Amino acid sequence: MENTDKIIEGAITNSVLHKADTRGHANHGWLESFHTFSFANYHNPERMNFGVLRVLNDDRVNQGMGFGKHPHDNMEIISIPLEGDLEHQDSMGNTTVIKEGDIQAMSAGTGIFHSEYNKNKDQLVKFLQIWIYPNQKNVTPRYDQITLDLKDRHNKLQQILSPNLEDEGVWIHQDAWFHIGKFDNDFSISYELKKPGNGIYAFVLKGDFTIGNIVLNERDGLGIWDTNTIKITANSANAEILLMEVPMSI
Repeated sequence: MENTDKIIEGAITNSVLHKADTRGHANHGWLESFHTFSFANYHNPERMNFGVLRVLNDDRVNQGMGFGKHPHDNMEIISIPLEGDLEHQDSMGNTTVIKEGDIQAMSAGTGIFHSEYNKNKDQLVKFLQIWIYPNQKNVTPRYDQITLDLKDRHNKLQQILSPNLEDEGVWIHQDAWFHIGKFDNDFSISYELKKPGNGIYAFVLKGDFTIGNIVLNERDGLGIWDTNTIKITANSANAEILLMEVPMSI
């Protein structure tokens, strides 16, 4: 298989660019999914993971449809709704609905079953499904869900996930930090990595950005490692980006 990844030279030397149109794609009718990393029938040996970031799926689920009950173990699973309402049920007894502004995290640990359905009959659900390798195996399964104030990400980076129960956002069994920011045109901000040895994967939700010397468009992904700080500049109004700081060694 042709390697469509781009190793970037210049201002950012330790980086890999995944353009939106190079992602894996599956259309099951009720589900359309774009895979940044190898998943299901999409297998690219050059795109197995970015450090402990194993799955980044950009999913659209038709009205009233969804994923039936299925198992997971020893994985941290994060869902970020972008549009619509997603109904969750699991073997721990949780039945909840997540929508834009909510963050859902599950530690599969020793094993869970769950299902995710579009709750509405009149609109799509769009959400990101993210899998992170944990730093502890066979933990007791757990479920976490919170609602964040979307105003707190305007021209700033709102933390939505960390390793720490007391921090803002949900927490997982891994030294990872996620942030979302929504920016005015030409607004710039820097992000300083929190742990040595971590890398950062940026995923553009809306609009256009420049990170270092690299221009990113909607649904592009950029992984950077061996760096302490990155600078982000929005190149369009209401540009929105997800930053995922993760350990590079599994």
